[in-house]
Amino acid sequence: RSWTPFKHDFEVDRGKHVAGFMRIVKTDLLNRFPKKIINIHPSLLPAFPGLDAGRQAFESNASETGCTVHYVDAGMDTGDIILQKKISIDATDTLESLMQKMHIAEHIAYPEALNLLFNLEINR
Repeated sequence: RSWTPFKHDFEVDRGKHVAGFMRIVKTDLLNRFPKKIINIHPSLLPAFPGLDAGRQAFESNASETGCTVHYVDAGMDTGDIILQKKISIDATDTLESLMQKMHIAEHIAYPEALNLLFNLEINR
């Protein structure tokens, strides 16, 4: 069975933007849309790639974490970084409170990254 996650339409010219996709994107799709697919990940990459990044950061006793908007490549959370937002991990934080702060940071970072990329494209 074949599944194509993206339609071929006007949006392709601006790129495809994923959040929570949690799948490795196949090479043929990446080759068709180089540097056109972006993702947001809940850590300051390269730290804590993959699943449960927030939990990994919380359990590591790190003093900060954050989120990363990056280009999707053939690896797991290894694409070039576009933008990062840092958040502190406070002594009073629980995993739940940390993830609430993470979601706030993600809701700021993703639109900022899209705006940055669209402005770069317009100014070419």
